[in-house]
Amino acid sequence: MARKSISYQGKIVYVGIDVHKETYSLTCVCDGVVVKKATVKALPDDLANSLITWFAEATIKSAYEAGFSGYVLHRALCRQRICSIVVNAASIAVATNDRVKTDSRDSLKLASQLAANQLVGIYVPTPQEESRRTLTRTRQQIVEKRSVAARQIKSKLHYFGLMRLDDHRMISNRYLKEIETMKLPPEVKFSFCLLTDEWRYLTKKLFEIRQCLQAQALKDPHLEQVYRSVPGIGPISARVLANELGNLSRFQNEKSLSHYLGLTPSEHSSGDSIRRGHISRQGSARLRGILVEAAWRVIKKDPALNEVYERIAKTRGGKRAIVAVARKLIGRIRACFRTGSLYAIDTYA
Repeated sequence: MARKSISYQGKIVYVGIDVHKETYSLTCVCDGVVVKKATVKALPDDLANSLITWFAEATIKSAYEAGFSGYVLHRALCRQRICSIVVNAASIAVATNDRVKTDSRDSLKLASQLAANQLVGIYVPTPQEESRRTLTRTRQQIVEKRSVAARQIKSKLHYFGLMRLDDHRMISNRYLKEIETMKLPPEVKFSFCLLTDEWRYLTKKLFEIRQCLQAQALKDPHLEQVYRSVPGIGPISARVLANELGNLSRFQNEKSLSHYLGLTPSEHSSGDSIRRGHISRQGSARLRGILVEAAWRVIKKDPALNEVYERIAKTRGGKRAIVAVARKLIGRIRACFRTGSLYAIDTYA
């Protein structure tokens, strides 16, 4: 006897997708009931087409965690008019006693919370925005690799007793030339040559990326001018902020911007008791680092923000005070975008 097909006309199907490199594990919920579970190959367009076939005439809503796979799946789903959101893993509620983690349970959790309207999607950049931010992210990777090479060079110098204890110089071309004049066994000299060549190669690539960033800034004058007008934000930091955050007026308010950056305090409420803890740390740690570093500099030049820092530091400590300043600083930068002006200290003094 042929199986009777189910009609999903006029219904909403919620799809939770647990994304892996080779497979997608999905759970589909409709009217509070699991109507389908499947594990399919990680082919975005094929999955989107399958959902349209399985749930013809239904409104399909999907969610998956942000991660290594980027937004290719999201865009494939949107092309099929599937309402897709990408969520921060930290925003997914987990029961206290839930210690079992499987692909099936994770996809069900996503589908159930999506159906209950408990998930909020993160901002998905356009392909153009994603391409632009690749440049600053690649630069950060090369900076980290060069730091590793520098530490390896110094480690060998210490190992062979070739560095004084009070020698705290940074690795530079001049320093490397000094190392190359040392009389060393052939094997040791060859090892040093490998590391010094790597350091020089990465330094050259950083210079090339810097030139690309300068060209990028010329094509993006409005964002560049606003971010560079802020005390403590230099050319590289300005490019990172411009590529990662863009025009801050896209955020509805300062609270949503602080939440996006993970600068809002976490909250634990029970009855009439409300306790606020450390910042949530959702979003990019690098962006928070740039803003905190800029905050340390800006309090030396901006009397109003310095007053905020001093007032909070007296009761809460310097670390919490500087985070509060960073939160106010990014709020003021957003105001610059909304008013079409540059950052001006005397406006807030």
